[in-house]
Amino acid sequence: MDTQNSEKAAIKIQSWWRGNMVRRTLLHAALRAWVIQCWWRSMQAKMLEQRRRLALRLYTCQEWAVVKVQAQVRMWQARRRFLQARHAACIIQSHWRWHTSQTRGLIRGRYEVKASRLELDIEILLT
Repeated sequence: MDTQNSEKAAIKIQSWWRGNMVRRTLLHAALRAWVIQCWWRSMQAKMLEQRRRLALRLYTCQEWAVVKVQAQVRMWQARRRFLQARHAACIIQSHWRWHTSQTRGLIRGRYEVKASRLELDIEILLT
């Protein structure tokens, strides 16, 4: 009986040892899997951040392009309005000058060239 008990005890010790070894191997495998999962999640977060930054950069470039186009159109419109106003002012000024020269008075004059002198008589009549 003593041999049977010692065999049973040896079998128990061996099974306990194998169980510990299996549990330790499973624990190491689980820890390695957890490390890989953490690394993969961090890589996914980095890739997502890179995609987000790229999308933001593209959006910003597009927005700046839109702003530049809008500014150019507004500048073109303002310049066109300015040129129209300037042209209208020139027309008004030329008409006004013509009108004032016609209504201001009458300029009469005569001139004669004698030898090396110029004689000039000017008469301005204001009405």
